[in-house]
Amino acid sequence: MGRYVIRRLLQMIPVFLGATLLIFLMVNVMGDPIAGLCGERQCDPATAAQLRREFGLDKPVWQQYATYMGNVFTGDFGTAFNGQPVTELMGTAFPVTVRLTVVAILFEIVIGIALGVITGMRRGRPVDTSVLLLTLVVISVPTFVTGLLLQLLLGVQWGWVRPSVSYQAALGELIVPGLVLASVSLAYVTRLTRTSIAENRRSDYVRTAVAKGLPRRRVILRHLLRNSLIPVVTFIGTDIGALMGGAIVTERIFNIHGVGYQLYQGILRHNTQTVVGFVTVLVLVFLMANLLVDLLYAVLDPRIRYA
Repeated sequence: MGRYVIRRLLQMIPVFLGATLLIFLMVNVMGDPIAGLCGERQCDPATAAQLRREFGLDKPVWQQYATYMGNVFTGDFGTAFNGQPVTELMGTAFPVTVRLTVVAILFEIVIGIALGVITGMRRGRPVDTSVLLLTLVVISVPTFVTGLLLQLLLGVQWGWVRPSVSYQAALGELIVPGLVLASVSLAYVTRLTRTSIAENRRSDYVRTAVAKGLPRRRVILRHLLRNSLIPVVTFIGTDIGALMGGAIVTERIFNIHGVGYQLYQGILRHNTQTVVGFVTVLVLVFLMANLLVDLLYAVLDPRIRYA
């Protein structure tokens, strides 16, 4: 196991460098950051040249990337165009988005897996059909429609929650935004769990456990569910980074100042340092989540071994 982890960590290095290089190139061709910095008025040539020298934009792209990566490995993600270090923006944005993502993941695990087990054990019955139709509706409706609808009903008309989240973004305020963020993924987890449960309940090891007279609850939890969770864990593990990076719509609707908000502001203002810095951390989150998923395979299925 130890050698496998070391090998996977070494494999992450070229993946990380390739992903960050691609992101850096894409961000640098999305527009002129100096024009965005000057606002609606066009910068005079002298001011533009000074700003390019100050932010290192007068150098070739490959040299900018090499300088940026050298600074990243020392913990310096650059400075935003407003003079604030990107690490300070990360210090305020990532804790908020992490809390929002945790709420969303809990919804996926608790509700999604529970509904998947219920429908998988009752395949073809009315409850199965109802849940399938409901998940299909959730998948079909865009996230911004779901968010605006819940905000209007729960926040404005019924007054059950605040329409917008405060700057502190307490955990209790993130329940409705977390549900909105997790809605589509929750539907996929439900359908994936249902399919996996329905297929594995016919397996030989389940029939053997039933023939041995084991209690139904133990057969489901210890044998059926444990082996059926491998594809679900794969989806949830890769969904962690997707939720953190894809929270732009949800955070905009509920006025949450997290990663999505900072990415939106960075793209809007052509702030390359902010965008590249935040996406670099999200790449690391993706890589670590995938490694954690691979290690969980051996926990769920003892037949899986890593050399």
